Amino acid sequence: MAFETLKKDLVDVDADMRSYLETSEEYYKLKFFKVLMASVTTLAQSLIIGAVLFLALSMASLGISLALNEAMGSFYSGFLIVGAFYIVVALIFYFFRSVLQRPLLQKFSKHYFDRP
Repeated sequence: MAFETLKKDLVDVDADMRSYLETSEEYYKLKFFKVLMASVTTLAQSLIIGAVLFLALSMASLGISLALNEAMGSFYSGFLIVGAFYIVVALIFYFFRSVLQRPLLQKFSKHYFDRP
């Protein structure tokens, strides 16, 4: 009788372990999908917004350059001033790039390690 009870308990433990492993596998699949989709949607939104902002910035830069050209009476000086401004901005971003990494890491860490 004890052997039968032990055998039944072992069969139940085996079934419970299989169920737990299958459930855990499904959980991690869903977790991976959630992280992947959050990353993909964030990337897609960033690319779309970035493209629109790039077009707007290009048009504004062209307008400012032409206005400076007209004000200075020189065809090239406005473009040179706007170009130099963008070089200075790029250098500032380059020197402070480590400051930009922290918010990105925090945002993606929140998506990855967020517990349901």
